[in-house]
Amino acid sequence: MKYVIPVLAGRLVRAAARLRGGGSAYPGRTVLTLAPDFLSHVASQFEQGVVFVLGSNGKSTTTMMLTETLRAHGLSVFTNPTGANLPQGIASAFLREVTVTGRVKHDIGVIEVDEAFAVELTRSLHPSTVLMLNVQVDQLYRFFETERVGTMMTDTAALATTAVVTNRDDQHLAPYEARPGQTVTRFGAAPDVVEASPNGLQNAHDFSREADGGRSADSEVLSLSGDRATISVGGTTVEVRLPARGLHYAVDAAAALQTASVVLGRPVDPAAVSRAFESMKPAYGRGERMSLGADEAEFIMFKNAASLQLNLDALPQDVEQVMLAIDEGTPDISWIYDIDFSHLDHVDVLAGAKAWQLALRLEHDGIPVHVIEEDISKAIRLMRRLPSPSDHTKHFVTNYEQMMLARRILGHPDLEKTA
Repeated sequence: MKYVIPVLAGRLVRAAARLRGGGSAYPGRTVLTLAPDFLSHVASQFEQGVVFVLGSNGKSTTTMMLTETLRAHGLSVFTNPTGANLPQGIASAFLREVTVTGRVKHDIGVIEVDEAFAVELTRSLHPSTVLMLNVQVDQLYRFFETERVGTMMTDTAALATTAVVTNRDDQHLAPYEARPGQTVTRFGAAPDVVEASPNGLQNAHDFSREADGGRSADSEVLSLSGDRATISVGGTTVEVRLPARGLHYAVDAAAALQTASVVLGRPVDPAAVSRAFESMKPAYGRGERMSLGADEAEFIMFKNAASLQLNLDALPQDVEQVMLAIDEGTPDISWIYDIDFSHLDHVDVLAGAKAWQLALRLEHDGIPVHVIEEDISKAIRLMRRLPSPSDHTKHFVTNYEQMMLARRILGHPDLEKTA
């Protein structure tokens, strides 16, 4: 009965927050204030443990892929599907699943975790498995150095009780060696697949050590064409339909499948994997499609230089209509001068508070911009008015905050805020 009042209070706050338009952190903050051990209590109930998903990019997508793969193999899985990856957001996600007495009936927890809070969260969630996706240049105003982010991840991995899955192709993460009681396996992409990508994997260089190759991958992307990938997992070849185009999504899939095989303790079933991926919907804003009448809006969300580059590289050739939108939600965009925009021959609309900064960058490359409109509502109306493209797809390349606003404008306000 210890958790009845905290759970009910958290749910009451959640109901009030929804009436005011969102705020998924507040319910979790409430329950953790009233019951500081709430996360430990819930996590201890998972018979097959807790999996942490860490990485500069791809956490939400990989969490979804791993969750759906495990479900296709018969497990009941708890996850934090909105990407609320701070302690209060994770507590809010648990509130949706537990009984009023704080009981949860799932077999396993698959939890996306913010790197800066990961070590702290091991004290309450006690992960059995840690998956490390990548270290990429991200939020330097917050983390200062990529090396620091890599250390956050490996320090967390060292606390896993059973297994670590890491990226063979990441200089910061690949050298990780097992601690007592742990197994370490790796995922990656075949060299020819990486070489076929115009700008590679975008993982950050580790300048403190010599290049260290030669490690094998237990799960590897063998081929990629559009949204179809062939992946070898423990000697089994699996064909998957990715939720969106791009090498980064294929590598995320390899990571998810390797982690699934570790959790299951056996090779994944190709038929189950195929079913899981075929029915998988894109995570919010990551290749998500919405109706624009006779056409569709494809949302391609980026967080940082690496995700923008990989998403630009994955755009169709001769893309007909595209809007780029970025606002103050991305505080420092000086990195746009490192981006290869050559995949674009024009931009129809630039939107957001930092549209003019982006316009200056595109001017340096001689890429014409047809309209600059800072207001996202007006920018969307301009995109709607354009003639229907031959592929009936209008591409919206946006940062997180502009994606959230655009989804609401188009009538999809179903993603709670994760602030």
